[in-house]
Amino acid sequence: MNIWIYAVIVIAGYLLGSINVAIMYIKRRYGVDVRTEGSGNAGATNVARTHGLSAGLLTLGSDMLKTALAGFLGWKLGGSTGLAVACAAALTGHCFPVYYGFRGGKGVSASACIALLLDWRFFLLLLALFVVVFLLGRRVSLCSVSAAAAFPWLYLLLNPGWSPAFCVCLYVMVLVVIMHRANIGRLIRGEEKKFSLGK
Repeated sequence: MNIWIYAVIVIAGYLLGSINVAIMYIKRRYGVDVRTEGSGNAGATNVARTHGLSAGLLTLGSDMLKTALAGFLGWKLGGSTGLAVACAAALTGHCFPVYYGFRGGKGVSASACIALLLDWRFFLLLLALFVVVFLLGRRVSLCSVSAAAAFPWLYLLLNPGWSPAFCVCLYVMVLVVIMHRANIGRLIRGEEKKFSLGK
């Protein structure tokens, strides 16, 4: 494939991933930067904690939608390899958005969409793992880290062999775990709070 096609996929995927509806919505409706509240994260969990379930679901949906758009563009321009590249670029933009000083979410919602784009069976396995861990501990960060750690290996279980998609899964694992490093520290110390909804 022409290198310029890849360049377009990477740039477009990153710019789409950098869009953060949570920051825009909370700023417009409440006049605050959600990154100054709660955990300081511009993701669905923190938004739900600080501003309620509807705001959290809006964040989740918008994060998945932008990732899906990036993935669709990558697939149209470059097939399965283009899809994988676009997903990695969108995830990077989600975590380090150029529009918001490179401070975004922790990649969980975007990663969920990536799993769905790669293989719906894979997505369901990850969702089941997430739900089970949540029911056992009610700590979303533990669910997120557990799903991230299992991400490439569950994909490999269903789709054996090296592929661009598997490489993206490895990237998801590393980046999401890194983005949750503070949460991991609190989990180890027993200081991580259980999930609760805001008003």
